[in-house]
Amino acid sequence: MKTIKHIFDGDFGCEETGSQKPTVSVTLADEAGNESYVTVEDEWLTNKGLDVGDVWSEE
Repeated sequence: MKTIKHIFDGDFGCEETGSQKPTVSVTLADEAGNESYVTVEDEWLTNKGLDVGDVWSEE
């Protein structure tokens, strides 16, 4: 099981993204403290209702 440790929005909303949807980098941590990183669309994360401390689904 992995949990969300940090969500980083590197765009800060000021750069032009063109037709791309804004993305965020998500730091995940497993039970042993090992970290991994994923990049997902901000809208997807919001629609799933995920935030720091939540369990990350292995979808």
